[in-house]
Amino acid sequence: MTDTLTPPEATTASLVRRASGGHGLWRYVLVRFLLIFPTVLILVTTVFVLMRATGDPITAALGGQLTPAQLQERIEAAGYDRPILVQYLEYLGRIAVGDFGTTLDNQPVGDVLLRYGGATLELAVYALIVAFAVGIPLGMIAAAVRDRWGDAVLRVFAILCYATPVFFAGILLKLVFSVWLGVLPTSGRASPRVEIGLNRLDGATGIYTIDAIRSGNPAYISDVLSHAVLPSLALGLLTAGVFLRLVRTNVIGTLSMPYIDAARSRGVRERRLVATHAYRPALIPIVTVIGLQIAMLLGGAVLTETTFEWTGLGFQLAEFLRARDFVAVQGIVALLAVIVALSNFIVDIIAAFIDPRVRY
Repeated sequence: MTDTLTPPEATTASLVRRASGGHGLWRYVLVRFLLIFPTVLILVTTVFVLMRATGDPITAALGGQLTPAQLQERIEAAGYDRPILVQYLEYLGRIAVGDFGTTLDNQPVGDVLLRYGGATLELAVYALIVAFAVGIPLGMIAAAVRDRWGDAVLRVFAILCYATPVFFAGILLKLVFSVWLGVLPTSGRASPRVEIGLNRLDGATGIYTIDAIRSGNPAYISDVLSHAVLPSLALGLLTAGVFLRLVRTNVIGTLSMPYIDAARSRGVRERRLVATHAYRPALIPIVTVIGLQIAMLLGGAVLTETTFEWTGLGFQLAEFLRARDFVAVQGIVALLAVIVALSNFIVDIIAAFIDPRVRY
């Protein structure tokens, strides 16, 4: 009688492979988590050094507005007369407990982050939706018609998307849809009447889309969404161009794989090959670059929010820079550094689960 049991050697080898694979994943997660701390430290240190390059923040902001005695009093009260290393270590200690300092008008930077962070988050989510909705389908189309005129047009479109400055794209969108066509508002997160109504809601989140839905007023929802269209397009197309090129390149690479050739030999239509067989493997690189795109979105949010007067962290950051309020600038940039580092960590873990090759 033939022995159908698995040989002990095969069983042992299988268990070793599984164990090493599991250990490889958790080792990768641990390494990526530990890398968050030096990443944030480098970014925070860079901002601290740059903010001190022109002297202490009090002199930079209020020099010429106060008498020398008043200026010195403010400097000593803020502790900027102490050695730079002492200031740096105290600053790291405050950040570790969530204290990002205070603005020149004695407003905690943490309160500023809570008040305006929801607006930037809302804009970033809308921009990612635009990037996925535009970049992925067009990338698949470009791969399906590769080396033809349609592919050339889409590649030029992708280059224009990520090469055009965000503020310039925003001005063009405002000119076309607001000035010429008059179908969309030019600026703001909502109309003044709607904004007042949303801010009066009990437990307002600061994310107007959520607050408008909670209000149950269709007019509020329509107004908030109409104000979000142009800023989302201006910022989302920046990332859509990157997604388009990535999807196109990876779908073309997948279409040359042996299993695709086997499906093609069985008479599967080219459109189905692209939409069904080559689509999912091509999305893995998209996941791996989302973390980098989040950093790009946050950077682009400064110009987008300023262009459309979208009162988020980017808009406030520009206002603090104009006021030379370097403590506030330092706090906002430090928070953005933490967000970018955490986003990259989460994206790396997702990519490791999707594609085991990432772990090694």
